[in-house]
Amino acid sequence: MNYKFTLILLLSLLVAFGSTPASAQSELRKANRFYDSFEYALALAQYEKVAPKKEPALEMAERMAHAYRLTDNTARAEEWYAKVLQFPKANPENIFYYAKMLRTNGKYAEARNQYVSYGGRVPAQMAKANKMIAAVDKAILWQKRPPSAVVNLAEGLNSGNADFGPAFLDNGLVFASDRSTGDKNEKIYGWTGRPYLKLYTSTKAGNNTWSKPTLITTAVNAEYHNGPATATSNNKTLFFTRTNLVRVKDPNINNDPTNWVVKPLASDYVNRLEIFSVERQGNEWVNVKPFAYNKVTDYSVGHPALSPDGNLLYFASDMPGGQGETDIYFSEKQADGSWGRPVNAGTVINTSGKEEFPAFGPDGTLYFASDQHPGFGGLDIFSAKGARADWKEVRNMYAPLNSAKDDYGMMMDATGEEGFFSSNRGSQNGTADIYTFRLIKKPAILVVTTLESRRNAKGRTTLTPLPGVRLRLKPQNPADSVIALSNAKGRHNFEVKKGFVYGILGTKEFYLTQSAVVPVDTTSKSDTVRVTLTFTRNKRDNIVALDNIYFDLDKYEIRPDAALELDKVVQLLKDNPRLNIEMGSHCDSREAEGYNQKLSENRARATVNYLISKGINPKRLTAKGYGETRLVNDCYDGVSCSEEEHQRNRRTELKIKS
Repeated sequence: MNYKFTLILLLSLLVAFGSTPASAQSELRKANRFYDSFEYALALAQYEKVAPKKEPALEMAERMAHAYRLTDNTARAEEWYAKVLQFPKANPENIFYYAKMLRTNGKYAEARNQYVSYGGRVPAQMAKANKMIAAVDKAILWQKRPPSAVVNLAEGLNSGNADFGPAFLDNGLVFASDRSTGDKNEKIYGWTGRPYLKLYTSTKAGNNTWSKPTLITTAVNAEYHNGPATATSNNKTLFFTRTNLVRVKDPNINNDPTNWVVKPLASDYVNRLEIFSVERQGNEWVNVKPFAYNKVTDYSVGHPALSPDGNLLYFASDMPGGQGETDIYFSEKQADGSWGRPVNAGTVINTSGKEEFPAFGPDGTLYFASDQHPGFGGLDIFSAKGARADWKEVRNMYAPLNSAKDDYGMMMDATGEEGFFSSNRGSQNGTADIYTFRLIKKPAILVVTTLESRRNAKGRTTLTPLPGVRLRLKPQNPADSVIALSNAKGRHNFEVKKGFVYGILGTKEFYLTQSAVVPVDTTSKSDTVRVTLTFTRNKRDNIVALDNIYFDLDKYEIRPDAALELDKVVQLLKDNPRLNIEMGSHCDSREAEGYNQKLSENRARATVNYLISKGINPKRLTAKGYGETRLVNDCYDGVSCSEEEHQRNRRTELKIKS
């Protein structure tokens, strides 16, 4: 026997069989280094090499589950969290993540079971678990709702990589994408394994088709992530998000520039979001400026959005003092063009989770994404009515605008009926696409009643049906309108759609023009909305009936209830631009006549000054005080009357002068 040959063969076999564990350990160490540096895509590539060679331990399985979750590959994350939970010593927090992945993958019944399990294993988090159980139950119920919109992929905009955050610019869109530019020196972002985000523009090429996206100027696209963005109404200024790599000392901060994931750092560096603006000069974007409240050493600000009037800049941030992981804030434009100190948009909008991607419809409706308001899973799109920090009616936009995946970045066009949003619903690797939508509006009936107001000899107001009023129905945004006449009973029914705001203009010869703004509520169970227009003859010295323009005893300040009624007078004067009026104020009889005369004059001037403050020409207004000379009841000096009866005399009336 050739002993030399046998020895060589044995050594070769030892090397061959011994190399697998050594190789696996090397790849595992490399994977862990990538993971600790938040380069999750690179880490997963290495972990996947190790997994077939070595049975994953708890730490490796947990890291793979987290990495798949953080790169939005929810299907693979679900698989790995299931494996993690087979380990007896697995942290119960993994049950919550497993439930979240099941929910994001549309497996609501299984997700519910896991949330129940999480609440049982971690009693301190029972409230959190119950909240998620309620959200799952609601999502199951909402699946039975009829569709809220028609949704399609935006043809020509998407690349197979991440494409999201569309905003209107010129006659097209500006959006963020991490598609390859074709540059051989292009840098790759280790978290996703794809290039860094850049801003692209595209113009409409046809029905739901778009031109090939092109990179916006290099003045905007910097080294790291860029986008999303928003433009001013004149398209002269662009506000956009940009990331900045900074060295930090805080060991427990947000570190993901796209998701603001909270996780202890294993590196001294972190990507943080900032907002910048850039101005257009001709065809060039120049003069890049940082937002005054960027502070990368402490927090991120991003996802800018302008209010319809351009005076408020809304954005998302994790700055100290917020409600949760990220909140929506706003800054107000100052007289010198600078931006005021950020103000939190309030607890109606912001939760303990993430609120991101604010945007506005043409009517001022706020659209935003949240993972804590009740939804289908991941980020859902919500709407809210209000302004600044005063919001109400937060509503889920329902399916198919929302899905079990992440849905965000909704943009409404000028019609208030169509637009764009972003979602990763159709992706296997978590990348987002841009979708178009058209809302499906449910029919409703708008009943308009036209009445004539008259005063009898005793000063009492009577209302009677007024037929033949020309009614013009107009949605606030579209240009089309409908004309009709009120019938013999002073009534007409218009067919409208829920979710729109309509304007009504009523005109009739010899009468003052009347108007109203009527929102048709989407949440109301009734399919009928009613509005009444009250008309007064356009005749000199006629008294126009007003409600609740009363004053407190011995005062002439405009009360809030009076301001609401005076706003109707403002609208009446705008609807009738040739109308000149007298605002006459009256007092009760409980003070001396001279005192009451002076007080009534002050009240009349206060109402006129209020109208002037709302833009009414002073030449159209006359202020007159009547003191206690025109009481509407028998509450004279020495007569015992209730406070309510006295208040009827502390009034202001509108008289037609010409």
